[in-house]
Amino acid sequence: MTTESKRQAYPDSFFVGGYWGARKESPEACASRAAVLLERLAACDPLLAHWYKSIRSRKGTKKLSLMPPDVSVLTDLFRRGTNREGGRVFEELGFHVWFLNESDPDDVDLRLRCGDYAGSSPNSCLLSLPFEGPNAERVLTPSVLEAVMRGMVAACEPEWITAMSDYHRELDDPGNKTNTKLGWLTYFSKQRGTVPPLPAPVRIEPVEDKGTLILLTPERFTVANPEHVALAGRVRELLTRAGLIQPRTR
Repeated sequence: MTTESKRQAYPDSFFVGGYWGARKESPEACASRAAVLLERLAACDPLLAHWYKSIRSRKGTKKLSLMPPDVSVLTDLFRRGTNREGGRVFEELGFHVWFLNESDPDDVDLRLRCGDYAGSSPNSCLLSLPFEGPNAERVLTPSVLEAVMRGMVAACEPEWITAMSDYHRELDDPGNKTNTKLGWLTYFSKQRGTVPPLPAPVRIEPVEDKGTLILLTPERFTVANPEHVALAGRVRELLTRAGLIQPRTR
């Protein structure tokens, strides 16, 4: 199925993804970050206030509630989330934990990969979001997405964050040739450089002393709107010229 036919057949889904490079961290440090993130997400919207982890045991699978966050419980989850093969633990690959949301049937989950210092894959924080219905109408707004991204900055200190749709991701960087996806909202840490002046209606906001957040349009971004797509292309070009977006090195 082509991208265009998928757009016609399925609603567009959104996600918020934060990414950073190699960073060695213990399970305890990752758990502390996760605790801050869960608390910050809960403050963004009621949809993001209830999280659990599926735990398998000899008695079957059960739900472990993670709210309010308990660092000792989260630490154990990250220890379980190490990369293993044949009994060997690959510490350099960090830890991966998948948190579920209790708001079924909405498709919301949170995946954290942290502590990877091998550099084989980026550390990341990935939040999927509902694409239709009252929860989506409430959450897919600049104010809520900005709050989510600020929470990711406070908890994970990522190099960059994007809030974008899956269809926009397919259009933004064909072939995945650069080191950033430019979303409806995008955050760059100050280590990336200075965000240049950008054309209206783009809004630029500081995120404490850590970086800069860019909002392309006040209304929901959609690839069905050619003006949105053109604006995103122009902003990507300006950010590339400023050195904030660069070609992948591998």
